[in-house]
Amino acid sequence: MTHAHDPKKTGVAYGIAAYAAWGVAPVYFKAVAHVPPLEVLAHRIVWSIVLLVLLIFLRRQWSTIATVARKSATMLTLCVTTILIAVNWFAFIWAVAHDQVLQASLGYFINPLVNVLLGYMFLRERLRPRQIGSVALASVGVLTLTLSYGHVPWLALTLAGSFAFYGLLRKTANVEALVGLTIETSILAPVALGYLIYVGAKGEGTFRAESIQVDVLLMAAGIVTAVPLIWFTNAARRLRLATLGFLQYLAPTGHFLLAVVAYHEPFTRTHLVSFSCIWAALLIYSLDMRRALRDARPSLPE
Repeated sequence: MTHAHDPKKTGVAYGIAAYAAWGVAPVYFKAVAHVPPLEVLAHRIVWSIVLLVLLIFLRRQWSTIATVARKSATMLTLCVTTILIAVNWFAFIWAVAHDQVLQASLGYFINPLVNVLLGYMFLRERLRPRQIGSVALASVGVLTLTLSYGHVPWLALTLAGSFAFYGLLRKTANVEALVGLTIETSILAPVALGYLIYVGAKGEGTFRAESIQVDVLLMAAGIVTAVPLIWFTNAARRLRLATLGFLQYLAPTGHFLLAVVAYHEPFTRTHLVSFSCIWAALLIYSLDMRRALRDARPSLPE
């Protein structure tokens, strides 16, 4: 007797795989930390487009891309999201290369709360009292770090803000994840390839200049980018948004543990206060989301 696959269990497995992969991504970027961040970004774009084009070919989605390309408003939005995702990728690569994984973790922890704020500001989504409290508590955490550093934690805010605005605009564009990322990466690819050719011609490029191991690592940037996205897309098709929202905390948790345990970045009492505020805010936010979904669920007749 055969049993049908449970789509929810499959979705959870895909979701865990995607966010766990993103959570250990600093390990990869540490391995290429000696390569200038801009060059790593260019390789990430170039090798990603190779994989993404292959996936589009296998899924026979060229017609979908052509349809999207004919929509000028959608393409304009994707041009903006292209800039945002490039900024996000570069900031994360820079963070890992400069021993700022802890601040990157902070950025992705506060990202869901920035999403809530943007939803209120741009989509006129009403904030429930607990959501207001969670955003305020997160703000206290960021302010604590700001006062400790003597300056605003721009790296964390850049990561959170760029990805939050990216998500906001991609939501309005209404383009499937793989198709949208392929178009965005295609916009970036000529510039990235041109940059790699330029630094190679000047004798300043890393590719084919050091060792085969480094070349393989740089080529693997496409896999590091595309494979978790495929897993995420498969998860998103099977799971509720609330479940995905809960799983997304796996990634910054991985960053946090790597930063403190593996890379021995300083974790002071101020960090503890700040992160405690963020974690408490996320707990309040998650419980509020769970309660809202439970209340919205239609009751079944007895």
